[in-house]
Amino acid sequence: MLDAHTVQVIKATVPVLKIHANDITKVFYPLLFAQHPDVVPYFNQSNQGKGTQPKALATAVIAYGANIDELGNLSEAVNKIVQKHVSLGILPAQYDAVGGCLLQAIKTVLGDAATDEIMDAWAQAYGQLANILISAEESIYTENENKAGGWRGEREFKLVKRVEESAVISSFYFEPTDSNGVPTFEAGQFITIILDDVNGLPTRRNYSLSDAPGTSYLRISVKREIDGVVSNHIHDKLFMGDKVHLSHPAGDFTLRKNNKPLVLLTGGVGITPAISMLNSEVDSGREIRFIHAAINSKVHAFKEHVNQLAANNDKILPLYVYSNPEQNCQPDATGFITEELIAQHLPDDRDVEFYFLGPLPFMRAALKIAHDLKIPAAQIHYEFFGPSEDLIA
Repeated sequence: MLDAHTVQVIKATVPVLKIHANDITKVFYPLLFAQHPDVVPYFNQSNQGKGTQPKALATAVIAYGANIDELGNLSEAVNKIVQKHVSLGILPAQYDAVGGCLLQAIKTVLGDAATDEIMDAWAQAYGQLANILISAEESIYTENENKAGGWRGEREFKLVKRVEESAVISSFYFEPTDSNGVPTFEAGQFITIILDDVNGLPTRRNYSLSDAPGTSYLRISVKREIDGVVSNHIHDKLFMGDKVHLSHPAGDFTLRKNNKPLVLLTGGVGITPAISMLNSEVDSGREIRFIHAAINSKVHAFKEHVNQLAANNDKILPLYVYSNPEQNCQPDATGFITEELIAQHLPDDRDVEFYFLGPLPFMRAALKIAHDLKIPAAQIHYEFFGPSEDLIA
């Protein structure tokens, strides 16, 4: 627990750090990667290049400082960080590396303005945050290790099946090489795939699980991105029988189990966790509106699967929106998602569990639509890497 003077110093310096936050992260990451190259595989270098990861870190640091005396305000954000760290296998020693470099970066950017008093206060504040996260992560590591089929850290799996879902998305089925089975997980969660050699470098990457729990395998569905180093490696260099290491399922973008109608609104490869949710709820008796936006039918994954489920269950109502349909495409609507389109598929009271996931412009549109349609805030769910304010166009 921080003393009152330390809290006062932290809150007084938050405005200054906010002004210089981007500069601090620009100094921080090169320092971290140079002094601790072993942590590089834990960071998505694509997100580094786009600036989303540095911006997310800057936002998190400022939010922590601003709420240093009311940490309960950050419980949701902290849980997301914990889930992400657990999926990556972050260990206590890595907090020391990050903390040391973060403090160096603050000192470098602020210069003489970063007095010993200020640096000591932020060192204590970081230590408190690290202890909170380490404790929460250890609790999940222990829980995962002790559940049936569960494990701690990395576990070896073998690729046993591959299915092309569209022109750009393929599903990869992994089974453990031991005989301990796989654990139950929550629909919407993700795993980390650990690859030893991607262009000569070890790499870790998160992918949503794309099937319901209760199978003998873990399935991910990966879009081949034009400049995606890891996605192209998985598509081109991962063959049947190849072995990889996976982390335990994690994540808080999960289903709320109740009787409310379920709206699954997705764009592009954002469909993958929604398929897991749909498969999990197909026999629940809930009304499910499955709304998917794609460019056209060539890149529309899982269409036949969803149509088959809907044909056998009148509670499932799919709706497909294509932005650039070809002559043989038969979408239900063309263009992009709109408030009017989504409203047609919601009950008048808007009492639904509303999930959405897709590219950033799609996410911005979906969030605005959800708010404009007055869906209760606690019933709007999405997963997004980066500062949440980036979703406000």
